[in-house]
Amino acid sequence: MCDQQLDEVESEKVLGIILSKDLKVAAKCNEAYTKANRVLGLISRTIKYRNVESLTSLYKSLVRPHLQL
Repeated sequence: MCDQQLDEVESEKVLGIILSKDLKVAAKCNEAYTKANRVLGLISRTIKYRNVESLTSLYKSLVRPHLQL
């Protein structure tokens, strides 16, 4: 383009979507897993009083949105 050579990349993140060279969704799945796992670790480290209702609420509001593609 305009006498500039374009670099070839394996994947590119555009508008929050990871586009890979082979159009597979593995990179997006890995990113979602990493974010969800990070939030679960945060919940595990910071919440001292653990009951089923509070953990369920935290999971549904903080973790699940990262896993829904």
